[in-house]
Amino acid sequence: MTQTDLIIIGAGPGGYRAAEHAAKNGLKVVIFEAAHVGGTCLNEGCIPTKAYARNAEAVAMLKNAEAFGISVEQPFSFSLAGALQRKEGVVTALREGIMTLLSHPNITLVKAEARFVDAHTVEACPVDADGIAAKETFTAPHIIVATGSVPKTLRLSNPDTASFLDSSDLLQLDRLPASLCIVGAGVIGMEFASIFSTFGTEVTVVEFLKECLPALDSDIAKRLRKVLEKRGVNFQLQSAVKAIAPSAATVAGVGGMTVTFEDKKGREQQVEAEQVLMAVGRAPRVFDHFRHAGFEYDERRGITVDDDMQTTVEGIYAIGDVNGRQMLAHAAEMQGIHAVNHILGQSDDIDFSIMPAAIFTSPEAACVGVTEDQLKVQGATYECRKSFYRANGKALAMGETEGMLKLLSEPQAGRILGCHVFGAHAADLAQEAAVLMARGTTVGQLRHIVHIHPTLSEILLAAAET
Repeated sequence: MTQTDLIIIGAGPGGYRAAEHAAKNGLKVVIFEAAHVGGTCLNEGCIPTKAYARNAEAVAMLKNAEAFGISVEQPFSFSLAGALQRKEGVVTALREGIMTLLSHPNITLVKAEARFVDAHTVEACPVDADGIAAKETFTAPHIIVATGSVPKTLRLSNPDTASFLDSSDLLQLDRLPASLCIVGAGVIGMEFASIFSTFGTEVTVVEFLKECLPALDSDIAKRLRKVLEKRGVNFQLQSAVKAIAPSAATVAGVGGMTVTFEDKKGREQQVEAEQVLMAVGRAPRVFDHFRHAGFEYDERRGITVDDDMQTTVEGIYAIGDVNGRQMLAHAAEMQGIHAVNHILGQSDDIDFSIMPAAIFTSPEAACVGVTEDQLKVQGATYECRKSFYRANGKALAMGETEGMLKLLSEPQAGRILGCHVFGAHAADLAQEAAVLMARGTTVGQLRHIVHIHPTLSEILLAAAET
């Protein structure tokens, strides 16, 4: 049995950042990863989709080249195989960077699945080419579980998972589908709708709720959807998918799929598409062996933790998607740092109530803090200020005039409560707002902060000045 200071199960963003932080503070760390380091974010999520989003930007620029006074021979061709190859290169480079980070002398990377034996002991279960497991046990006073999440699926009348793709499957296609039906208009669904419609695929999105991106301010979400509709994305909102099955017909000469759904008027409708993407969210990745550790968890909500990310068993922590609190890569990173600080007996100023997030559609959408919808439900007194990209010099010069920013604050130029944006570089604007909120900045103080001209950040300043 190998004794160490800290065991981390999972080398995604939360796991490897926790390992780095712990190692730098003198702890001996053993970190387990059965698949590729980097987790879902690097290998199947954030980074691959952002690589594709960048390809989509390039395609859009070529399509609109004449608007910038550039002559481009039409039609040009787009190769999904080329985008796939570029994406794999980006992912490989970042994996190598993480491997370098994990080469710290205080860190031992174990390429194996870790299974709990008891609250302070895990068993490494590597499997060789012949399927024979060579097991070794490790023990530590502290364990961090960072096993991430898995794609959710709907309960259908014909539960055949071979009938549809999840996001990982879609990212491995090397041929562009002529048509794509996306089930779900959350972050994953909207990003792929934006990307593949720009690539040239006919995209239909079927969503159960009355608006896309339910976690986003409804005003921003609606405006973003309208932009995508103008670009040809077909939305079927308030529609419940009942079945997904192989189509009797062909789509553009290729065998396709039929998605059957009930629309908002209760009528049965169908969409024919070459491929179907299931994008109804993600669920915490939990395992049966967790019961040996004794902490509370369930498949829907994940592992129960307190504000220090500690589970119901002292010395065991859970960070990132598996605790179901804030399913974002950057949330996982900061939760990992906070958990390690708690182990070390150190305090920090991390405020998890201020958690910026972004949706990398084109244009982007981003947010931090409460939405106007939430403030209305609370019956709170607040002020809402808006500014528009079309009035910003940098946005006009970039040809990015589609966009709006909402700034929510306490009355009379008081403390900033939330910021919600859609438009070019929306994530950067929301991040600036997050910094201001973390420091308790008021709208009155924001008005007196000098902003570089011309920049998109002036859109935030303009909202404060309204």
